[in-house]
Amino acid sequence: MANTSSRTLRLLSLLQNHRYWPGAELAEKLGISARTLRRDIDRLRELGYPVEAHRGVDGGYQLAAGAAMPPLVLDDEEAVALAIGLRAAAQGAIAGIEESSIRALTKVVQVMPPRLRRRVDALRAVSVAWDTGPTVDAGVLASIAQACRDEERLRFSYTARGGEQTSRHVEPHRLVALGRRWYLVAYDLTRHDWRSFRLDRLSDPRSTGARFHPRELPGGDAAAFVQAGSDKLAPMYTVEALVHAPAATVRSVVGQWGEVEETGDDRCLLRMTSAALDWPALALGGMGAEFEVLGPPEFADYIREWGTRFTRAADG
Repeated sequence: MANTSSRTLRLLSLLQNHRYWPGAELAEKLGISARTLRRDIDRLRELGYPVEAHRGVDGGYQLAAGAAMPPLVLDDEEAVALAIGLRAAAQGAIAGIEESSIRALTKVVQVMPPRLRRRVDALRAVSVAWDTGPTVDAGVLASIAQACRDEERLRFSYTARGGEQTSRHVEPHRLVALGRRWYLVAYDLTRHDWRSFRLDRLSDPRSTGARFHPRELPGGDAAAFVQAGSDKLAPMYTVEALVHAPAATVRSVVGQWGEVEETGDDRCLLRMTSAALDWPALALGGMGAEFEVLGPPEFADYIREWGTRFTRAADG
């Protein structure tokens, strides 16, 4: 019975990861006969999975969308990623779905094996500004978070802004989510100084197993440390616009990424601080309402350029 259940779960996992499987190929992948495959397919259907069968010489199987959502089969990295995304939504990163996210998060974490729950808890414990959400592989996030929590030195490859690749040996301190990116704040043992590393430029993180005594970060604020480094690399724009829509409507679109101030008459003042102008332009464009750009001049020019391109595209 245990072998049958294990095989059924593997079959489900294969169906979820592939749009269409020829029957012979699927049976060979599982190491079973065509007759056993048909029985396993019937077992999945009894559990509520809508498996479609295609007959003929090239016949096979595929998983279709059902009327109700049956249980999912997730690997370790997918389960951790799901918990991270749900926690971000539950804390307000995705406006309007906090309550449902909390319910879903509770269910996911409750059935997680202890080893996966520890990974999610480690990420939460050593992260600053968690609610911006991850933009890198969940496995990388989880492994670095564990090294921060367990105070173990890390080695990894890093690609600098100019494209130069180096090997780094660090004492990891905190993970910080800022400006929709993740950063690692760590003490660089080669350069003998504190550094912040963008996780989307970091690869192959490896814990050395060597423990360290935590050093004191200058200023003590990991998020401020990353912000200070970002300010040196790129200008920050404070965009201001008068939006002809209720403040509640605007808040539901921009969430935590902007400050909304009511001005009356179903209008409000929106302020957004960003290192790039594309995000404020997208946010205002998605309002579905008229707006007036109050500043800075660079943003007005940026919107004007967008408008010209869009008008040209529509006319062409």
